[in-house]
This record gives sequence, structure tokens and C-alpha cells, in this order.
Amino acid sequence: MPGSRTGEPPAQRPVRRPAVARVSRESGVLGLYLRARRGWDRPLTAYYLIFGGSLLITVLGLVMVYSASQITALQMSLPGSYFFRKQLLAAVIGAGLLFAASRMPVKLHRALAYPILAGAVFLMILVQIPGIGVSVNGNQNWIAVGGSFQIQPSEFGKLALVLWGADLLARKQDRKLLTQWKHMLVPLVPAAFMLLGLIMIGGDMGTAIILTAILFGLLWLAGAPTRLFAGVLSIAAVLGLILIKTSPNRMARLQCLGATEPQSGPVDCWQAVHGIYALASGGIFGSGLGASVEKWGQLPEAHTDFIFAVTGEELGLAGTLSVLALFAALGYAGIRVAGRTEDPFVRYAAGGVTTWITAQAVINIGAVLGLLPIAGVPLPLFSYGGSALLPTMFAIGLLIAFARDEPAARAALAMRQPRFGRKRGAGGTGSIRSPRRWNTMRRRASAARSSGER
Repeated sequence: MPGSRTGEPPAQRPVRRPAVARVSRESGVLGLYLRARRGWDRPLTAYYLIFGGSLLITVLGLVMVYSASQITALQMSLPGSYFFRKQLLAAVIGAGLLFAASRMPVKLHRALAYPILAGAVFLMILVQIPGIGVSVNGNQNWIAVGGSFQIQPSEFGKLALVLWGADLLARKQDRKLLTQWKHMLVPLVPAAFMLLGLIMIGGDMGTAIILTAILFGLLWLAGAPTRLFAGVLSIAAVLGLILIKTSPNRMARLQCLGATEPQSGPVDCWQAVHGIYALASGGIFGSGLGASVEKWGQLPEAHTDFIFAVTGEELGLAGTLSVLALFAALGYAGIRVAGRTEDPFVRYAAGGVTTWITAQAVINIGAVLGLLPIAGVPLPLFSYGGSALLPTMFAIGLLIAFARDEPAARAALAMRQPRFGRKRGAGGTGSIRSPRRWNTMRRRASAARSSGER
């Protein structure tokens, strides 16, 4: 081997591996897993999942409301698109609330906690006043606001409990008071029980279950000890058992679990059984949009509580699994936002909203599948009902605001936004950007990843 000009042996160059080896590692199942993991770990993943998932659920819900409500509207001598137009109006108003909530700073969200709580309590008291409250399906939880429009104040109680509870626990954590059990329970639990009492006076057991789930979610996020958590859960279980035992209607719903015939002994299980019939007749890809048979007077509440059954009949297993996947993605994104923030209010509020939407979806879908008693709660963002849609879309706006507020997400959004009015590169061409600008962006992005983002 010839020597170099300096008399020393030439330096050995590192052997480069062929590009085929790198490609082979990135191909196949392992490569797909690695690419998917890199995609999930991106800063804007939670933001896109929340925004895109909620948008798809709402749009698909509008389509299914139009399909499932036509026969009911015609039976009531109304235009076939009557319920769809009301739901579309609520969705437009909800979109405005979502945009406003997504652009509000965290301080404004916290400032709205007490006014929303006071307004919800005031409206729930008005419900019980004769002449103001309206009874629907045996539950007096509605207020007529003019014409055919009604509002259900208990739906806004969910949002009030999330915001007020998150602000309360965040302030106590800042003062290091959550290590004492009395500060963890008071006044959160008494205020939640006050809301539950106002709801149960009207007979709405389903909404009370959702509020209880939100309360447990907040206590769990606050780090409640197992004994304290179990104590509150035991009290709630005993109260729930008493309320079920003292109501023949609730006992009948409990006895319909697993029923296969509409008349199961002395109990009428018509709605539960026909919901199973609708899902069973859908097959893999369904009978086609608008071709449901059960909505022709066989399935009660086809466009509200049992819209998931009509979805399974018309869109089949593929449609129902798509809805489940969208809710699962929305729940994952909410948990990710709550787990990666350092702001206690954001953690409690994001966790409370995620618990609210996930628990309500599980209870509704479980009732349609015959796995849980029929609780009378709508499917979030999907079922017909403006009173349920408006606070839910505002809560989705909260999650979007929290997802945008992550340091890495802010840096990523800043890099993608076009910047006008800046000086062009020194070369005189508008297409060449200054290297100093890219270095600044790179430093901003790397500094933002210090919170755990990759």
C-alpha cells in the first residue's frame, strides 16, 4: 500500500453501509411501526386529532340525524328535514363557540368558571318552577325558550363542573393544600352533590351518572388517596342503588339487560331489543344510507339516544367501528394533552372534558349494544339535541386551545404560518430564505421540546 506524502499511513475511511440495509430496516411491519410512532409523537398530533376527530363526528352525526329523523318528523306532520335543520343551526352556533373557546387564553377560561356555574345552577332551579320547566318523557329538565326551541340546563352543568372544579383544584394545588383530604373534598364534592340533587329532582338519572363520572375524574387527577376515592365511590353507589330501587322505570331498564324478546316477562324491553335488531340487520357494510327499517316506527328515539343503532343498520359494522375509532382518537388526544402539560388547570380541565365525552359515549353505546342499562344520554357530537351539542363543542374548543398552547405545538404552528412583510434573502431572489431565519426556527423548536416532545 503506498504511503502518503507525509510518510504516515493513510487514514482509514469508515465503511459505509449500503442504502439497501437502511431501507430494509424501514420496511415491513417494524418500519411501519416506527413511522407510525414518529407520527404519533409529533407536536401537533393531539391538535389534529381533536380538531379532525370532532369535525368528522359532528358531520357524520348531521348525516345520520337527517337519515334517522325523517320518519319521525313525517309522523308528527312536520317536514322531513325539520330535525336536521335544527341540528344544523345548533352545529353552526356550536362551531362559533368552539372557535371562540379555542382562541381564548387560559386566564379567560378560568374567569368564566364561576359565571358558568352560577348560570347553570340558576337555570336548573328555574326548571323546577311550575310554568317554566317542561317535562319531556317523564323528566322535567327542560325550559322552553320560544317556539319549538328548548334548552336543558343540566347539559351546561357538565361544562360548569369541569371548569369550576379545574379552577378550584388548580388554586388549591398552587397553595399545596391538596395533601389534606378536607381541602380535596370541600367544596368540590358538596357543590357536585348540589348539582346532582337539582338534576335528580327532575328525574334525569343519565345526566347524573355523567356528572358523577366527571367528579371521579377530577378527584383521580388530583391524586385522591385510594381510601378517599373508594369512600366517595361507595356513597355514590349506595345513593344510586336507592334511586334505582325506588323507581319502577329504572328497575325495568335494569331488567332488560341481555333481553332478546321485546316482552321479557312483565317488563317491556321493546327499545333495547329493537336496537339489537337494527345492529344485527346491518351486516358488514349496512343496508345503505337512508335504508333503515327500524326507524319506521319500530325503534323509539332513533335520532337521539339510539342513533348508533340506526348507524349500524345503515352503515354496518364498518360505520360503527369508524365511529368508535373517532371517539377513541378523541379520548387519546385528550389524555395526551392532560398528561403533557405543566399547568394544573389545563390538566384538570382537559382530563375532565375527556372523562365527560368518553364516559357519555361508553354509556350510550353500551346501552345500544345491550351491555348497559338504557340511561337516556345522547351520543356526544352525534345525536340530535342542541342543548347537548353546544356545551360539548365549547368543551372541544377548550381541548383545542390546550393542545395549541403546548410549547412544541406553538413552535410548530409558528413555523407553518406564512410570514409577510419580512426582508428577503441577501441574494435578491424572493425564493431563497436567509439561513439565519431557519437557524432561529430550529432553536425555537428544539427549545420547545424540552417539555418531553420529540
